[in-house]
Amino acid sequence: MAIDILASAPWRAPVLVRIGHGSSEPVESASDAMHYLQNRWPHERGKHYERAMSDCKSAAKGMIPAEVARESFISAAIEAYVLAS
Repeated sequence: MAIDILASAPWRAPVLVRIGHGSSEPVESASDAMHYLQNRWPHERGKHYERAMSDCKSAAKGMIPAEVARESFISAAIEAYVLAS
C-alpha cells in the first residue's frame, strides 16, 4: 500500500527501536516511522500500531504535530516489544 508522504520534520529526540536481534536503530521522524511500521514491524500488530500508522501518516502530511505521532509510535513500540532503552 503506497502512502503519499512528505518529508516530515525531525522529532525533538529520536526513538530507538530494536527489530529482531540487531542493534538499536534511531527513528527520527514520522516518515521514518512509517517505513518501520510498514516494512520492518513484527507481524503481531495491535491497537497502538493502528494508531501510530494513522498519526504518522497525518504528521507526515502536516495535519497534526510531529510530537503526537512520536508518542503514538512509542506506544506502538512498547506494545510490540521493540522499544530500545
